[in-house]
Amino acid sequence: MNIFIMRHGEAELQSDSDMSRQLTQLGALETQVMARWLEKKQVSLDAILVSPYTRTQQTAALMNERFGGTLAVQTLSLFTPSGSASDCHDYLDGTLNLERWKNILIVSHMPLVSYLTAQLSIEKSTPVFVTAAIAHIDYDMEQMTGHYQGIYTPDDFC
Repeated sequence: MNIFIMRHGEAELQSDSDMSRQLTQLGALETQVMARWLEKKQVSLDAILVSPYTRTQQTAALMNERFGGTLAVQTLSLFTPSGSASDCHDYLDGTLNLERWKNILIVSHMPLVSYLTAQLSIEKSTPVFVTAAIAHIDYDMEQMTGHYQGIYTPDDFC
């Protein structure tokens, strides 16, 4: 199966709280560029797992919209900026054994996206994610680990 790990698009710098920061116009555009890239790769997403923060919710909504608005979306506090990559891995392994998903998108934050990429891959790669970047993991559910395929950014497609 394929796990795509995405950092949210660019967000406003100031807000009442970190949790309520919204995407900027650039952040929405970055997200749309990455949604088009996945679409061109003919990736058929089954589900989106997303942090409850506003900017990740907005990013996930834009991605879902590009894929017809019919994806299963799960909002999980595990995927907040201070979340544990190990806990996320455990959750994924349990969920993936129950679901029949082939391609999932996780929308979260730095530094978790970097740590989660390392946690899920044999290579233990910890890439730095620019906003709206997506890392691709080819994940083996039986082995409960995967192979890091690379990281892709909006600048790669502009």
